[in-house]
Amino acid sequence: MVKLLYNLGMLIYHFGVWVASFWNEKASKFCKGRQGVLEYIAEKVDKNSKYVWVHAASLGEFEQGRPIIEKLRQMKPEYKIVLTFFSPSGYEVRKNYEGADVVCYLPIDTSWSANRFLDVVNPTYAIFIKYEFWMNYIVGLKRRKIPTYIVSAIFRPNQVFFKWYGSWYRKVLHCFTHLFVQNQVSLDLLSSIGVKNVSLTGDTRFDRVADIAAKSKELPIVSAFAQGSKVIVAGSSWPKDEDILCDYFNRHPGVKLILAPHEIHQSHLDDILSKLKRPYVFYNQTNEAEAAKADCLIINCFGLLSSVYRYGDFAYIGGGFGVGIHNTLEAAVYGMPILFGPNFGRFQEAVDMVNRRAAFPVHNLSEFEALADDLLTDGSETLRSASANASDYVRENRGATGKIIDEIFQ
Repeated sequence: MVKLLYNLGMLIYHFGVWVASFWNEKASKFCKGRQGVLEYIAEKVDKNSKYVWVHAASLGEFEQGRPIIEKLRQMKPEYKIVLTFFSPSGYEVRKNYEGADVVCYLPIDTSWSANRFLDVVNPTYAIFIKYEFWMNYIVGLKRRKIPTYIVSAIFRPNQVFFKWYGSWYRKVLHCFTHLFVQNQVSLDLLSSIGVKNVSLTGDTRFDRVADIAAKSKELPIVSAFAQGSKVIVAGSSWPKDEDILCDYFNRHPGVKLILAPHEIHQSHLDDILSKLKRPYVFYNQTNEAEAAKADCLIINCFGLLSSVYRYGDFAYIGGGFGVGIHNTLEAAVYGMPILFGPNFGRFQEAVDMVNRRAAFPVHNLSEFEALADDLLTDGSETLRSASANASDYVRENRGATGKIIDEIFQ
């Protein structure tokens, strides 16, 4: 009965997304991207090759799984890789990712779609990233005796697995060959429900950001803009973040602002411009000479933020006045103090960095202003110690990728 209800729920969910697709662009991409996806996979998969299937919900999870994929390429070149995404925000950005042999949407998790997908791909190994628990797929992998793993996983007491009514969902966890978790809390929670095949290995994103920093691109326009100035880099900002940032920026003529909004559609950019009272330029519409004269540089394209952070004195990470903050490690790897809004509790690395005084939550403009003034003061002890703490934190937590690969392919 539970399985029947689950499959029915999947169909209802897909129908709801299809209805929303008539006016919602993301829902439209979700539906169109899945049209004919099983036929596409069947055409691309080489039946004479061995495949590792890696699944990520969206772009953030992909970045966690990317070190695994690239280490696999290096250490186990005999395997090909199928990479699937649930969300358009992951697939649309990484659909041309060269590290995988096949990149596509994951078909909706019904019994028929899951079995058809597994028939076509016939993976030798399956790896899920962080939060993905698609029951028909995972149970199907177990039934076929295909080794199945979840990496960089985090578990919390409020998840269904740990509720009195979660017995059927708990069975899914027992289908994994091994679970690699980020923290001790996750390890203890799983142990409390009898899941013992677990290792505390940490978060593969530390390896990813370290690799990004080592390969970071020189950005002449950003370098010209930042040269000799006090610079705040604001990454993945939302309107409530921008209210604070722009207010502070407008009143501090000695400070420059690099603003990389989370969304770069025209209406959001227009909203940002309505808040700015000092000269600005757009990254993809300027040159070095113009950028050097501007006070605000707006990054109106994707793919640069991880290289932009190193040009700032401190970073502000957006999303903390909404559902939660974005990637803090991309800034921390450069030894940058980090500020963000109050909704950070679901993010282990943010909690850790706040405890280590490498990051600082702010609840309003006055708190942001006090911290920003301190960090931007010449010889700031807060800046020095927070920078060192951020660098140490990233360095100490590297190495999860190697541990996971060694366990899977021992």
